[in-house]
Amino acid sequence: MGLAPGRCGANRTGRPFTGDAAGGYLFRMLVRFDLASGTYRDDGLDDIRLHDTRISNVVRCLPPDNKPVAAEINACRPFLAAEIEAMPALGTILTLGRVAHDSTCRALGLPPADLPFGHGACWQADVGGRPLRLVSSYHCSRYNTQTGRLTDAMFADIFRIIADG
Repeated sequence: MGLAPGRCGANRTGRPFTGDAAGGYLFRMLVRFDLASGTYRDDGLDDIRLHDTRISNVVRCLPPDNKPVAAEINACRPFLAAEIEAMPALGTILTLGRVAHDSTCRALGLPPADLPFGHGACWQADVGGRPLRLVSSYHCSRYNTQTGRLTDAMFADIFRIIADG
């Protein structure tokens, strides 16, 4: 679960996390951990296939200045809740960044303060009678990867947490 369509990414290509550096990095990691197969292209004209995986954002539209405000996040939350509800076999949600984490918690009816964001945090919750795991990571943005806030080892560890169930 990402934040919002990026101006040069999903807003341009029509596919979440496609068209920018964050998307390329995410798809390479998904392929590395067998959650996707194929060869990613940033124009979206590729043969990528997701395996038991879905990619989405908490905000549905391109926000002004590429930064959503609280009103946009709140307005999109019912769509996020409906999307999650439509996946009865969903077992794990990976949130990329604090805003995605907090909004996902709220969409699930869980107070974010009870499941605080932290890179590598893993929370179990009962949501409407079904168990759900929430795993959090720093966003895989170019800013975070180039500054070392998110390293390849750190991001791979997140996918190991998911794989270990």
